[in-house]
Amino acid sequence: MKAARILLPSLFVLFPLAVFAADVPSVPSLSLSLSSTQAEPQKVAVALEIMALLTVLSLAPAIILTVTSFTRIIIVFHFLRQAMGTQQMPPNQVLAALAIFMTVVIMMPTGRAINDAALQPYLKEEIAYDVALTRAETPLRTFLFKHTREKDLSVFFSITGLERPQTKDDVPTMILVPAYVISELKTGFQIGFLIYIPFLILDMVVASILLSMGMMMLPPVMVSLPFKILLFVMVDGWNLIIGSLVNSFV
Repeated sequence: MKAARILLPSLFVLFPLAVFAADVPSVPSLSLSLSSTQAEPQKVAVALEIMALLTVLSLAPAIILTVTSFTRIIIVFHFLRQAMGTQQMPPNQVLAALAIFMTVVIMMPTGRAINDAALQPYLKEEIAYDVALTRAETPLRTFLFKHTREKDLSVFFSITGLERPQTKDDVPTMILVPAYVISELKTGFQIGFLIYIPFLILDMVVASILLSMGMMMLPPVMVSLPFKILLFVMVDGWNLIIGSLVNSFV
């Protein structure tokens, strides 16, 4: 009897689900193929270009992280938050959104050059796909070379065993991009160190005052946090940091 009491409610629940599942139409399958009418070389080339474009779009987050100013900006923002001791304020979403908008502003001259030299002529069918790709690479490489140290480039040439280049044109883009990322990491850490100094001094002053007053059980971080926020607001910290970051790429 106990088994029947448990089984009957289960049947009432499962039976409508089974009926609903039986009424659901089957999911249509999707297949990609080239028919005899589509086997022309020009149409196949267009299809391959579309696939290449979709591949680039799928790699867009990685491209933003590696060949733009986003890396330096987001590193500095996280150093700032840790130095102030605010933990989750501002939230990660706010910092990432601000970093993205700043990246768009900083990369606007490079993007405009790519648009004028490569994208618009390609959309007007004035140049081929490979020519557009080569033209688009030139302004981007100029930006990367401007903010990449020769020491970081030499590291990757030593790792890969490639011959040392004589000119900038001889440097492969696959070597230039990781060297640029390392340079951005170093620059971001340098700026983060400079940001840490005033807040560290404030922490030391507060800790010394609490120790002299005999308040050893009171955490200095809790007492210094309002003073850090007050100092940051009084000096207009956001304006200074964002302005310095933008000017560092000019």
